[in-house]
Amino acid sequence: MSLYTRESIEHLRDAVDMADLVGSKTDLRRVGSRLAGLCPFHDERTPSLSVNVEDKLFYCFGCHAKGDAIGFVEQTEGLDFREAVEFLAERYGVQLELENEDPQAEARRRRRERLLALLDRAARFYEAYLWDSAEAARARDYLTGRGLSEEILREFRVGYSPSAWDRMLLGARQSGFSEEELMAAGLAQRGRGGGVFDRFRGRIMFPLADGRGRVLGFGARQMGEGRGPKYLNTSENELYHKGRQLFGLDIARREAAKTGRIVLVEGYTDVLALHQAGIREAVAIMGTAVTQEQLAEVGRAASRLVLALDADRSGQEAMLRASRLAEERGLELRVVELPEGTDPAELVTSAGPEEFAGRMDRAVGMIEFQVRRVLADADLETPSGRDLALGEARKLISAVPERTATRDALVREVADRLDVPADYVSASAARVPPRGEEVRSLLASGEAALAAERAYLSRCLASGALGREYLERLSDEHLSTPALRSARAHLLSSFDDPLVGVSEDDPATAAVVNGVVMAAQEQGEATEPALRIDFLHLEQRRIERELRRADDDTRRMELAGARQQVRRDLDQVMGQTA
Repeated sequence: MSLYTRESIEHLRDAVDMADLVGSKTDLRRVGSRLAGLCPFHDERTPSLSVNVEDKLFYCFGCHAKGDAIGFVEQTEGLDFREAVEFLAERYGVQLELENEDPQAEARRRRRERLLALLDRAARFYEAYLWDSAEAARARDYLTGRGLSEEILREFRVGYSPSAWDRMLLGARQSGFSEEELMAAGLAQRGRGGGVFDRFRGRIMFPLADGRGRVLGFGARQMGEGRGPKYLNTSENELYHKGRQLFGLDIARREAAKTGRIVLVEGYTDVLALHQAGIREAVAIMGTAVTQEQLAEVGRAASRLVLALDADRSGQEAMLRASRLAEERGLELRVVELPEGTDPAELVTSAGPEEFAGRMDRAVGMIEFQVRRVLADADLETPSGRDLALGEARKLISAVPERTATRDALVREVADRLDVPADYVSASAARVPPRGEEVRSLLASGEAALAAERAYLSRCLASGALGREYLERLSDEHLSTPALRSARAHLLSSFDDPLVGVSEDDPATAAVVNGVVMAAQEQGEATEPALRIDFLHLEQRRIERELRRADDDTRRMELAGARQQVRRDLDQVMGQTA
């Protein structure tokens, strides 16, 4: 790649208005012979940024950021040296000259400039059409219905393409662009009969720009039925390469330079909703495929990557792939846990920006995310399902350094969810997986726990008003699985006729309820002491589970005392029944 001449760079530095450049990022006031303002590179309340207008230099006495105009653009916009030079040249109207540019390179550069100009013209046309045409009213309603303001839509230059076949074609021809250039820019295509027509028709248009804000292509969402795929991107061409593209990067770079992080989401409206909510470092991969080139762009803008992909299977798989690629590039990676079936835009709209911001503050490491995914996908209704989940969780946890808070927390979480001793979880996955007596002990322990909980529900159901009272004493924390908890809630609401209203959409709960009802029909009413003994056993196990995950000495002492009291109560009741 040719370099710009030294004379061009010096001419550029002379042309820069330093007060104007820095003033576009922070308010400046004169202090003596210099200007001062709040530093755009770190949060502060007292101005520590000093600008020497005559020498065109800046320095922050707080974070020690410093440099000239080119360095200022590099740091505030997240650009490399060449990009910063081109950014300033465009801003201050300076013609840059290349050293030893051969005729072929000059021809490629001029063609690229024409295609970029054509795409910029297209973006302006689509944007104006969205706001000024009657045809785009439905698109405007759709966008505002998603909670997006006109201000944020205009900032991202969102537009609308007319449904006619040749509006872009005719307008570009009148501006001096050829059909070949329109097709090369991805704005037109040739039909089977040889004619040329607009590629995008009747669609909401999202300009896809590079880090400097130059439009390289478009993502387009259809607004009518039977008009092709829901989303249509510019085809790969000499300017646009989907694998390198990150929607919103040109705007997000500025905030990323300050926060040191990029928030990665899947779609256009996710980015718009998050930026509108004040999370200005959000960008989109426009799908679920994360590439090396995209993470290279992220790495140039920030050192931390926060993933907020959709909480479905494809989104989770994309997170795992991103994790591997981020590790190769040395990026720190965190994951925002979203409610299942919800994307960032929906969460911000339904629950408010504070909900998403809170989840982002609680973002977890990739191993924590994977462990929770194992637990969420596991069949916790059977001992064998728990055993499988235990094996997978142990492998993941073994990668976390020992004697760390993260490892300890994960061990407690897995032990609590699987209802097994913590030492089963903390054993290194490098060891041979448990066999023989250990497996039989684990399976027997899990089966006994589940059997005891089901038996308690059956005894309560068979024991009339007294049974209902003891069923009400039970809480979700006494039961090991979601199906058992759902079954308890159903039995409480339908105690007199428990088989009525069992949802067919939840087969696990239905199976538990049916089993409990059948067992209750085969036994007589339980006595009050028998129900109390059963309840105290469940209470003891609940306390022991909570003890395993307690990380506060005071709380552990309280729980130990409660456990001792339950044991005394058990001894007393059992003594009375002996």
